Amino acid sequence: MFPGMNQRQMKQAMKQMGIQQVEIDAVRVIIECPDKKIIFDTPQVSTVNMMGQNMWQIAGESHEEALETAPSIDEEDVKTVTDQTGVSEEDAKKAIEDAEGDLAQAIMNLQD
Repeated sequence: MFPGMNQRQMKQAMKQMGIQQVEIDAVRVIIECPDKKIIFDTPQVSTVNMMGQNMWQIAGESHEEALETAPSIDEEDVKTVTDQTGVSEEDAKKAIEDAEGDLAQAIMNLQD
């Protein structure tokens, strides 16, 4: 943080400035973004309290995973597809899943 200062001097300077740092014993950290997850499996985590504001620091190796985007299927959607095609509720649900939630596509796929 401050070049040329040893650990003890740095802690003393931070204390004088009203900065408190606490290490957190974390096993895993997951940051969820709109399109992905950023995962730290063995992180070094600390929280810094500076003038009442908490800041989190995460260090370590990370990797990314895509978010699962399974469509939410409600009963109205299933009823719409069954009314339009005459198939069972089970078949309608599967068709909606296969069409990734697009009801028009699900109905067209069932009519083919």
